Amino acid sequence: MSIKKRPLVILTGPTAVGKTALSIALAKRIGGEIISADSMQVYRHMDIGSAKITKEEMDGVPHYLIDELEPSEEFHIVKFKEMAEAALQKIYEKGHIPIVVGGTGFYIQGLLFDIDFEDTNEDASFRNEMLHYAKEHGNHALHEKLRLVDEKASLEIHENNVKRVIRALEYYHLTGNQISAHNESERAKASPYQFCYFVLNDDRKTLYERIDRRVDEMFEKGLIEEVRHLKELGYQKSDVSMQGIGYKELFDYLEQTVTLEDTVELIKKSTRHFAKRQITWFKREKDVIWLDKSVYGYDEQQLLDEMIHRLKEKEIV
Repeated sequence: MSIKKRPLVILTGPTAVGKTALSIALAKRIGGEIISADSMQVYRHMDIGSAKITKEEMDGVPHYLIDELEPSEEFHIVKFKEMAEAALQKIYEKGHIPIVVGGTGFYIQGLLFDIDFEDTNEDASFRNEMLHYAKEHGNHALHEKLRLVDEKASLEIHENNVKRVIRALEYYHLTGNQISAHNESERAKASPYQFCYFVLNDDRKTLYERIDRRVDEMFEKGLIEEVRHLKELGYQKSDVSMQGIGYKELFDYLEQTVTLEDTVELIKKSTRHFAKRQITWFKREKDVIWLDKSVYGYDEQQLLDEMIHRLKEKEIV
């Protein structure tokens, strides 16, 4: 007799597509609790630029990995897995269904397939050497180093994600093996969960209009003041937490190196590019259920009914 796997629901998709409202409606329908798979909403004091869900929006649904770390603390895939697995345990103990919501596909993949990211030692001196190299020669030159030893990883990791580029180089430096091959073998593992993996999407034009509108709203809500406050607290543009879109660009504006108009446009452009990369990532994932909002006439009830139907098929609800 096979042991029944524990249920796990994932709701992801590109930034600004509308995951938050749908996740709350879903949680209320199925007795769910939400784990955030977002690399910025985990930080306190970073509410506007991260489009963090408010207490009012939560509407009584318990959320995890929101406002749990100070911006001075490191947050990466290993830390995410550790915190998310602790949250899963709490949710299962209550007899509720965990819903992982957010747009960081790498985090979701690591949790869903229990990928091991900790099987090698670290080499701090090598990391510092690569970091210095990137500062001196630029992100593209560092990325070229990766392309020469692991072309597949270089295609998967954007050159501006310096931390992951260095990690991939470090893995090769320590083991002589390619991190892309390691991750591929890890991804081939069966998930320990009975899962349903939803990707909410929209047509490109509408999504980009939503992104532009959201950025304008962030400035109306006080994004400049939020970043100025973080600067006053002592945080710097080089901090990992400040690498999020909207934060690093505003550091340049506050240092008077660019105009406000150019800053707003750069944030919009960077966010649109980010959304495009997210969609590309999710298209590579296996066993996903795509939910195109335009196909459902932007009717949230229809989207919700379809999700419930799929969850019943998988015997999750």
